[in-house]
Amino acid sequence: MDLKKDRDRLKKLKALERSIGYRFRNKVLLHQAFTHKSYANEKYKTRSGDNERLEFLGDSVLGIVISRLLYDDFPDQDEGVLTQYKSQLVSGATLGRIAKDLKIGEFLLLGKGEEASGGRRHVSNLLCALEALIGAIYLDGDLRASSKFISRAFKPMIQLVKEGKGSKDYKSMLQQTALKEYKTTPTYKIISEIGPDHKKHFIVEALILGKRRGIGSGPNKKTAEQAAAKEAFSAISSDSALP
Repeated sequence: MDLKKDRDRLKKLKALERSIGYRFRNKVLLHQAFTHKSYANEKYKTRSGDNERLEFLGDSVLGIVISRLLYDDFPDQDEGVLTQYKSQLVSGATLGRIAKDLKIGEFLLLGKGEEASGGRRHVSNLLCALEALIGAIYLDGDLRASSKFISRAFKPMIQLVKEGKGSKDYKSMLQQTALKEYKTTPTYKIISEIGPDHKKHFIVEALILGKRRGIGSGPNKKTAEQAAAKEAFSAISSDSALP
């Protein structure tokens, strides 16, 4: 699209650039990072202009950058502890908090139905846009540029992890307990998706050795998996405490 003809959108994107501390050479990438699939369907009659491919890329970039930050910041910690820290930092709770701090909801382009349903506050939309933004910075600049953004945006949360105040990551906790008690790792399965595309609700079960040990729900897969892991972890902990 020709953003030069949409002065209001271009003005808003420039304000976003100032907020995130990165100036895009290709403004279309930034525009696409905040384009929800519902808007792309209505405006372009195709999904090719939405942000989900950028989200896919951004998720991988985020993982490698956070891993490197933790590797450098915690030279005395072993792989198991670093994995726990990473899980906390890339969890839905952490990403949602950062997305809200960056006021990402204000810049989203949403379809009419998604807008009417309060889509600017939906955690799943905020997470998708944040990861898509990371992917867009990576494509527009390079890994160093995306690393600078992630380091700055995640700095307060990394500090909380250092102080032992990070959000609990039940998936990591369940994995460690399952390995100890059953010599295996848990798996997760989506058992239902409720609601229209603009307001999905996921129900997920946590399985250990093929047996359901927990079930959870949420507005996105990550949240639902954490809820299922929390219930499973509680169940296993109770079993372990029995004489």
